Amino acid sequence: MRELALIEQIRRDFGSAGSRAVALGIGDDCAILRPPAGTEVLVTTDFTLEGRHFRRDLHSPESVGHRCLARGLSDLAAMGATPMTAFLSLALPADLVTTAKGRGWIARFFRGLRSLAGRHDITLAGGDTAQSPADAILADIVLLGTAPRGRALRRSGAKPGDALYVTGALGGAAAELSSMLAHNVNPAKGSKAGEHPQTFPEPRVGVGQALLRRKLATACIDISDGISTDLAHLCRSSGVTAELEQAAIPLHPLASKLSPAAALSAALHGGEDYELLFAAPASVRMPRQLSGVPITRIGQFRHRQATRPLITLLEPDGSRATLEPQGWEHFSGR
Repeated sequence: MRELALIEQIRRDFGSAGSRAVALGIGDDCAILRPPAGTEVLVTTDFTLEGRHFRRDLHSPESVGHRCLARGLSDLAAMGATPMTAFLSLALPADLVTTAKGRGWIARFFRGLRSLAGRHDITLAGGDTAQSPADAILADIVLLGTAPRGRALRRSGAKPGDALYVTGALGGAAAELSSMLAHNVNPAKGSKAGEHPQTFPEPRVGVGQALLRRKLATACIDISDGISTDLAHLCRSSGVTAELEQAAIPLHPLASKLSPAAALSAALHGGEDYELLFAAPASVRMPRQLSGVPITRIGQFRHRQATRPLITLLEPDGSRATLEPQGWEHFSGR
């Protein structure tokens, strides 16, 4: 197999026939898209880098493909978008294309990506392939979604007095990764949703769409880098501060197995949970669930003041502590 054969295999696996969003997909110089009338197109792009975002000895090929797509889907979810289509640029070591074992890895990678794509009615409309200059896999995925014109959720809409909510449970991805690294284990996909938040995270696309459709949220962001970091982004964009109630933070069962300090760190700073963090007016009666996902109130927003920390952590004993962003940031050395 060489590059053209690889592209042809991808084209067969991700044929765009029948897709209302894609008029012309893989096989020409450009794709042709047709977004629904009255909508705007939202675009997000994410790298998946071997050694940084996954390890071949720990993450299965299906997990890598799933996570590659989930990263972009979570961004679309944070803005309430409906997924439209995807483009994938893939740089592979030569042995993955020229050996039977390598081709098996590629097939399983696309199996994981295709499985998640199918659940969200996404087709792969194009991309690029290249030989990696090193023995590492690099994937760059571009996702396009649509939202009603002028109504996409943003980070900048939170107001003083708004309540702070989070979807699902936190700390599971970091806890699972810690166990994988400690025991050098490559877990299989679980049979229950949320069983493996590190290897098979579930982007909250349905929740984001419900927040937009029902006009429940004033601002929203996905928790890909850790709540301490992503909440800080939302506060800066909205010009507010936040008070976060430690006792209200919903812990994932995997995080609950850690020591209390480690569980709290995983929930606040671990990242890769791909849950949604959002603001809503205090007067809104928030459902306990949206699209089958639990919703938890974990704090509130306050006026921005020079003497007030960007994020204050309200501890169970009533004390207050400044919560500094300690989640993931490239080039930070963390």
